[in-house]
Amino acid sequence: MSTEPPPGSGQQPPEDDPFRKQPPPGQGSGSPYDPPYGSEPPPYGGGSYPTDPLAGMPPLADSGRRTLARIIDMILVGIVVWLLTWAFGVHEYDVNSDNMSYAKSLGQSLTAAVLYIGYDTVMLAKSGQTLGKKWLGLRVADLDNGSTPSVQTNLIRAAVLWIPFAFCCACIWTAISGGWSFFDKPYKQGLHDKAAKTVVVSTR
Repeated sequence: MSTEPPPGSGQQPPEDDPFRKQPPPGQGSGSPYDPPYGSEPPPYGGGSYPTDPLAGMPPLADSGRRTLARIIDMILVGIVVWLLTWAFGVHEYDVNSDNMSYAKSLGQSLTAAVLYIGYDTVMLAKSGQTLGKKWLGLRVADLDNGSTPSVQTNLIRAAVLWIPFAFCCACIWTAISGGWSFFDKPYKQGLHDKAAKTVVVSTR
């Protein structure tokens, strides 16, 4: 049975996300029950369709460009972190004490983690792109349908990447989680992508 509205009803199928997987012109209705784009339907009563989540999506992003985009984002947010910690730092009480140094370092790390999580969550929920990804032609997409990830999905993704940043192994964990995409097959996912079930694709 067709899911298209009857002619003249004035209703359109719900397509809220322009980045959702789309079939090539003249092929398919966009239904999840359509055959994979560019393939012939199997004979009646037999056969099955391959279930490749990447069918209909742009190519996966190069891991090197992903890393560069992340560095750009870290620099941008890092500037804000530095300004905030500088503005609210208690410099006149800065003493040579291990406890004082540790508390200040933890405060800076917590501030950085909160800002990075907020930045990633808000920016990716809007368009699937941070500034770094936008400038380098990349976008985060849901693995199952190619749409822009929800706020909840982006929050999970950002939390896995940045919460460890506040407590230990800041640069090491970020490098491991993001660098995982260099070796992951077949979807080039970082560990944070795996937790959120997302992929990074190219927009160019």
